[in-house]
Amino acid sequence: MAALMAALARPFRRGPAGLGTALRREAMGGPCGRGRPGTQVLRKSLQKGLVLSAGSFLVYEAQKLISGFAEVHASFKVEDVIEQADYLYGSGETEKLYRLLVQHKNSDDAELLWRLARSSRDLAQLGSTSAEEKRQLTYDSLEYAKKALEKNEANFAAHKWYGICLSDVGDYEGIKTKIGNAIIIKEHFQRAVELNPKDATTIHLIGVWCYSFAEMPWYQRKIAATLFATPPTSTFQEALRYFHMAEEADPNFYSKNLLFLGKTYLKLNNKKMALLWLSKAKEYPAQTEEDKQVQKEALELLNSI
Repeated sequence: MAALMAALARPFRRGPAGLGTALRREAMGGPCGRGRPGTQVLRKSLQKGLVLSAGSFLVYEAQKLISGFAEVHASFKVEDVIEQADYLYGSGETEKLYRLLVQHKNSDDAELLWRLARSSRDLAQLGSTSAEEKRQLTYDSLEYAKKALEKNEANFAAHKWYGICLSDVGDYEGIKTKIGNAIIIKEHFQRAVELNPKDATTIHLIGVWCYSFAEMPWYQRKIAATLFATPPTSTFQEALRYFHMAEEADPNFYSKNLLFLGKTYLKLNNKKMALLWLSKAKEYPAQTEEDKQVQKEALELLNSI
């Protein structure tokens, strides 16, 4: 489970970092998010350019100050809030985004609720967030994602973020709970992909799930055996299939997907293909700290072959 826990622990921090960058590309209508509810709104807002930033966004800021952050102005429609939320998310404004969305925590709209779940998780990941606040935000994010699912079971992002947030809660409840929730997490990721087959980030996370169970150490397998009549298992072949599916959905979207392709081929003793994908990971433009770590690991693996 270490690979899955690591993958879910890092991706969504403030600013363009690793998988968070891929997710922001989704929010801005990139290949991963094509056709999903809400992305068309942001696409239009970005086309407006300065009209949005100097117009509706400033109107929002002014009304926020007037209301003292206590409530959203009555004239706001759900579409307006989503537009503002996606603008803030694409800009990496984690704290402002949370302040906007938490005012809608009692909403019945799944689009607002899954965004609030994501925002709560992002805020929990900030280094400035205290341990106590991080814990509360982690549990809050799961509740918001759960509510989003209750409001709209057919919302792919609600399934995606429920799986991510459920994994996060497992970090506070121990390895037994983490493993016990593993099947539920995968089911929600799979449902998200059924609803949006072009969502590369969720496909990648399923690949990481498979890779994690394929290399699970013996003591974790013993725990899994006590929790399930038939413990969850996977293979490196299955992980490989998902990593390739992610690459097909959005080519070159994430340096770590390239790295995992190389690592998985190594596990399968296919050195030729491992060299190909590890070389791609090493040559991936390093825009984030995680990209640099990927380059370093890829180089080490290449030197070891």
